[in-house]
Order: sequence, then C-alpha cells, then structure tokens
Amino acid sequence: MKRRVVITGMGALSPVGNNAPDTWQAIKDGVCGIDKITHFDTTDFKAKLAGEVKDLDMEVYFTKRDLKFNDRFTQFARIAAKQAMEDSQLNVEAIDATRFGVIVASGIGGIETIENAEDNLQDRGPSRVSPYFIPMALVNLAAGSVAIDVQAKGHCSSQVTACAAGSNAIGEAFHKIRDGYQEVMLAGGTEASITPLAVAGFSSMRALHTGEDKTRASIPFDKERSGFVMGEGAAILVLEELEHAKKRNAKIYGEIVGYGSSCDAYHITAPIGDGSGGAQAMRNAIQDANVEASDITYVNAHGTSTPMNDKTETAAIKSAFATHASKLMVSSTKSNTGHLLGASGAVEALITIKAIQDSFVPATINYKEADEECDLDIVPNEGRHVDMTYAMSNSLGFGGHNVSLIFKKWEN
Repeated sequence: MKRRVVITGMGALSPVGNNAPDTWQAIKDGVCGIDKITHFDTTDFKAKLAGEVKDLDMEVYFTKRDLKFNDRFTQFARIAAKQAMEDSQLNVEAIDATRFGVIVASGIGGIETIENAEDNLQDRGPSRVSPYFIPMALVNLAAGSVAIDVQAKGHCSSQVTACAAGSNAIGEAFHKIRDGYQEVMLAGGTEASITPLAVAGFSSMRALHTGEDKTRASIPFDKERSGFVMGEGAAILVLEELEHAKKRNAKIYGEIVGYGSSCDAYHITAPIGDGSGGAQAMRNAIQDANVEASDITYVNAHGTSTPMNDKTETAAIKSAFATHASKLMVSSTKSNTGHLLGASGAVEALITIKAIQDSFVPATINYKEADEECDLDIVPNEGRHVDMTYAMSNSLGFGGHNVSLIFKKWEN
C-alpha cells in the first residue's frame, strides 16, 4: 500500500527573498529580483544581469571557518535546510535517524571553488591548492553537509540532472517515503553559479539574455524573449509520511501526490521540438498521482525565456493535457527569479505548494508581446485568486531530462 506524503517545513533563499515566506510574498506581489551582476566585474561580458541573493548576512548562520571551507552552493543549502527544520519543528532526537534522509540537488555544484582553485594553481603552484578544494567542489557535499547538520542517517544522495535536478530530488524523496524506505526527508536544490566562468560558458552557448533592461530580461512566453537570466539560491522542503506528521501534530502545507520523469534521448542541450519528452513526464506524474489531467488547475512552467524552451513546453502541455490545456493556467515564476538551474525546480515546487495553500496563481510578470507559438493562458502580469486542489510544477534540463511534480491541497 502506497503511503501518503505531506510537506511540513520549508526553507528558501532566492533573488526575491531570504526565506520561504518572503519569497512567496514577493512572488505574489510581482517583484522582479533581476538586476545588475555584483558578484564580479562584467565589463568584458555580454551578459550583465542576474538574479542574485541579496542582503544575506552569512555570519548569522556560519562561523568564519564554515564560510571559508564551504562553497556558496553548500552554504545556501545548509541555510535553507536550517530554515525548513525550524519551520517544521521536527525534533530530531525524537525520531529514528536511520529513517531520516536527505536529497539535495545541484546542477553545477562548487564552480566558484573550482575557479578560485584554478587561479591559485596558476598563480602560486600546485602545492598551494587547498586540501579543502575537492570536498568544497563536490556536488554531493551539500547533501552530506546538511545530513551532518541535522544528523540524518538514512538515505543521503544528490541528483545531478542539470535544471531538472531540484525537482528530481523532491520526486525521489517523495517515493522514498511513499514506498516505505524512509519516514522523513529533506529534499530540494541549491545553486550558486553566478561566476565568471559559468556566465561566460552559458553566454558562449548563446543561452543567456544580453540586454540591460531588467524588466525585459527574463520574459517567458513573450515573443521578444532572447535567453534566460542566471539566478542563484536554494529551497529545501521537509517531506514526511502523513501518520508520522499527524502523530507529532505537525503543521501541513500540502501533499505531494505525483512524480513523473522522462528523457528526450534527442540532444545534449536542445529539447525535442514536438515536446513529446516533456509531455511523457507530465503523463507519468498524472498516472502516479492517480488523477485525471482535468483535475489540475495550474502548471508552474519551466518557462526559461529561451525561444526554444517556451514554445516546446507549450507543445508538451498541449500534448499531455489535450483539450484541457486551454483551461489551464500556466505561469513561469522565472520571470521573477531568473533561472536558478539545479535549484529552480525546488524553488518552484515551494511556490506551487504555496499557490495551492493560498488559492493564488502567480503571474508571469513583465509580459508584453504575445507569441502565437506560446498561446496558453500564461497569467500575464497579474496573479489570480483561484481555489484549486491540484497543481503541477515542471522542470527540464540539459541532457533531455524532464520532470513533473503534482501537489494537492491539504484537507484533513
């Protein structure tokens, strides 16, 4: 018998807020977190804008030693996990630590550490490369560090599926609990790749927007879209088996009921043009949730603001939902945050859960020019108060990875 899984805690750092409540309120208010890059000098760079985490005092959370020996992506994960644990009021001493797991995803991991170590190697020689370089750079060290912080001794791993990674992490954690392997999981994604090498690399691919008007930068489904805007941050959810949560009178935000994944098996970066891979992930999630496509009211789209992604995702949604596609509300909150790569699915899952809980569908902000190839109801510029029972969050990643998650309104 499949067990029910609920969300009992949330933590987030994003370009629009340094915790989950502030992030959600900013999304509701239509705040745009994109601005000029401050992490490094962009004089010689084509891309000038990003969605940076702002006004975050790291010393509130870490000692100077922790700051020195943890890459920024790990710091983000540890902060978001701490927030989620505090929010959940989970007493780790009162649960079975061997049934408490962690899955934290990242698309790139410690790229800032890698860049700094290479500079140090070239400038000062191999003997001056830090012994902390490797553990700081490894993608799985975010999950490992979170597990140490919370003393989770169950399943611990990392998903590395590019921009689908955060959603994969939540989906895999959901199944770990639903199928009886764990009772509680911390799951989500983290990314801190607003660095010279990462921005240069994505720019060379012609994937990034290169204009300087932040209101016309990340504009999903808009005909004038020209590339995504890099974002950074993290989101971590506490997932818990329903009876385990009830036993301790936990606050419940919502229920996760469906997880679907697929692979385009087509191209290393481009999505398959007919959207068939993404559509299959959505169908798989709908089947996993044991619901009808028509039960879903809202889709938080991957919606990156690249010409190819947005029209392909539109085609995928039409294929998966058939005639119901025209009745769906489909918005992209990357218009607020930019694209957080491996953390994006986790942040957007959090937003989707809050959308159901608060009966509010967030807008696709800064939208102006309609595109006939993106002709779904993308909730332009103004959010809507809509009661809903089910909503979906989509994520796609380089390598042809497609992931869909389905959440349900919590009802006693």
